[in-house]
Amino acid sequence: MKSYLSSKPGRRRARSVLALLSLATAAALAGCASAEQSTDAAGQSPAGFQPVAQVDGSPITVWADSTRLPAVQQYQASHPDVKMDVVTYDGSADGSTYLQAKVQLFDRTGSGWPDVVFGSPTDVTWASRPTGPSATAFAAPLDQNLVPQQTLDGFAKGSLEPCQAGGHTYCMRNDIAQVVLWYNKSLMDQFGYQVPTTWEQYQALGERVAKEHPGYLVGSIGDTNSQESYFWSSQCPAFNLVGPDTLKVDLTDKNCTRMATLLDSLIAAKSVTTQGFFSQAFAKDGGDKVLMANGPSWYGQYLFNSAFKVPAGQIAAAAPLTWEGDTTAATGNVGGGVWMVSSHSKNLKASTDLVTWLTTSNDVQANAPTYPAYVPAAQAWLANPANQQYFATDISGVFQEAADMVWTGWSNTRFSDATSWSSVVLPALTAGKTLSETLPQWQTAIIDEAKSVGYTIATQ
Repeated sequence: MKSYLSSKPGRRRARSVLALLSLATAAALAGCASAEQSTDAAGQSPAGFQPVAQVDGSPITVWADSTRLPAVQQYQASHPDVKMDVVTYDGSADGSTYLQAKVQLFDRTGSGWPDVVFGSPTDVTWASRPTGPSATAFAAPLDQNLVPQQTLDGFAKGSLEPCQAGGHTYCMRNDIAQVVLWYNKSLMDQFGYQVPTTWEQYQALGERVAKEHPGYLVGSIGDTNSQESYFWSSQCPAFNLVGPDTLKVDLTDKNCTRMATLLDSLIAAKSVTTQGFFSQAFAKDGGDKVLMANGPSWYGQYLFNSAFKVPAGQIAAAAPLTWEGDTTAATGNVGGGVWMVSSHSKNLKASTDLVTWLTTSNDVQANAPTYPAYVPAAQAWLANPANQQYFATDISGVFQEAADMVWTGWSNTRFSDATSWSSVVLPALTAGKTLSETLPQWQTAIIDEAKSVGYTIATQ
């Protein structure tokens, strides 16, 4: 096994420090023939995937980031007969386009494609489309005789949505980061507060905290992924694909304005901070003042335990909040990586086996740092005492419930949802503007970025 290229562990903005681990793999391979794949009317997916000529036992090249490297090494150790060349690269962290640029180069030269890659959901938006002169998409459609449908059906509800295009599945999800309501049970008990179940109760409690315990916080919107915890959870149609190349962006929708109004009131009361939880100063000076935090499943270990150093036995998780009058509950998702298999691979059997093992095997997923997307693996993860012993209560029920509540209307697009939030919204808040008055500028920024990468904006 060899490793080259520079590794960039980074913090994959706040979201990626944790939404790690990979995906992957498949099961059996059918057929082998040398032919190009055709595409459907949307130009996204093959009408009938036809692999290149297969070479049984040929080595596979795997591109993974440094965080996923140990899992790949674990597979290699348990499958010594599989020949693997492992390349460590940035894993598309921080919006990197390194993978896409390399694939475009390989398309031009006709060789060099890795067999398996770890990346972000954004990578799927280009990898599921024809990328070279041969009109062949880089990612292989895993649902076409590569991964059994029964395996794909075992992932949490909606978790494979970022992997899908044109009716086919082009990746396997390693982990998800369903949003839940985190709270410091010790402080809540000490102050005599009840854990809210609705957003209205959350707002009322935040206003009460500001008066009765000034300095304590019920949330932050200052990180580059805060919009995913709050506006995604409110089912705000900020990034809603209504067609393969048509995006609906409507921040005037009541699901957007209600969240902006709620947060504005708590920002004004100073119980929600505009300072990022992951800023260096906050972790050092403010971590012990966080009473509640609406955020991803990895907040428990990576925010409260690692960053804030809150002692074990204090932090607990509650189910995602609902709005009074809503008939269905929904939540957001803040992270989660994907594994893709190359359509150019000459050993699809080994490639899909690796990806399937990485994403579904209890051997690796039970000890994964973040919550597995594959339901049986998630159950093994929850049964691991290492994933439970830090918390004040059992998180199993809350995590499992929230995993199936992620709203699929916040779509996987060809551009990051963090860019406009970071470049427009956060500076406006720092300047003293409200979220409500910043929504039009946020919408304009999203639309401009969407158009720049080829989207048509839905008029209604």
